[in-house]
Amino acid sequence: MSHIVPLDSQPDAAIEQLLDAAFGADRHGRTAYRIRDGMPWLPALSFATVDAQGALIGSLQSWPVALTDEDGAQIPLIMVGPVAVDPAHQFGGHGRAMMDAVVAAARAQGSEPLMMIGDPEYYGRFWGFVADGTAGWDAPGPFEPRRLLALSIDGRPVGGSGMLGPRIAVAA
Repeated sequence: MSHIVPLDSQPDAAIEQLLDAAFGADRHGRTAYRIRDGMPWLPALSFATVDAQGALIGSLQSWPVALTDEDGAQIPLIMVGPVAVDPAHQFGGHGRAMMDAVVAAARAQGSEPLMMIGDPEYYGRFWGFVADGTAGWDAPGPFEPRRLLALSIDGRPVGGSGMLGPRIAVAA
């Protein structure tokens, strides 16, 4: 039996080892890594799956990012991913359970809209992620526009135009 626990309960080395096993050691060059470059993941919206012995078999990280328009104004977003499951435990519902947890936590906290780079058929069917409002979004690397997805947490439309990247603190 597996359990969902806060990701920050797991050692960083174990998380990195799991991510390498799931996505390969060359994963750091992907567009998603460029979008969240330099940002710490958000403990309140990041989860792990552990097996009955307490070994890490899945992780889901969420990151503070923003859509920055040409004038420098930012729309804050939460980037979900990577969703990683140890290859020996894939297809057991672990990734889906962690996604259920992050969407529920984001709704309970009233977080910013969620966004991700993912399969619209899968993430749309189970959680409502869509590419409808992301046509004006760009990313710092290659991406398929149909896979740039967003989920409103409060029912307001998600849209805008600009470049996705790390969220920059702006003085008020």
